[in-house]
Amino acid sequence: EVQLQASGGGLVQPGGSLRLSCVASGINFVKTDMTWFRKAPGKGPEWVGSISGLGTRPLYGDSVYGRFTISRNNAINTLYLQMDDLEPEDTAEYYCETSDGNHRGQGTLVTVSS
Repeated sequence: EVQLQASGGGLVQPGGSLRLSCVASGINFVKTDMTWFRKAPGKGPEWVGSISGLGTRPLYGDSVYGRFTISRNNAINTLYLQMDDLEPEDTAEYYCETSDGNHRGQGTLVTVSS
């Protein structure tokens, strides 16, 4: 059974930072491209970014480019999303999924507010 367990969300002030983690099991993680996306209240899903299985060539959505960094540690089957300079518009439920869309974890809520 494939499981993707995201964590690390919380309340942060504008300009602050958070790091989200996503632990994977049941997949050949090193061979799996991974994606973060988010869903803000009342809005549709938004692609945040993706990273290849070997951790090269991360790609980012325009709204997070230069502020967010995706990385991974294949030794412990974990995907990360480092979020810096957070803005209220980043408030959303954040999800990790396999880039083929076949497997998705539960979300972790990020709230950016003063």
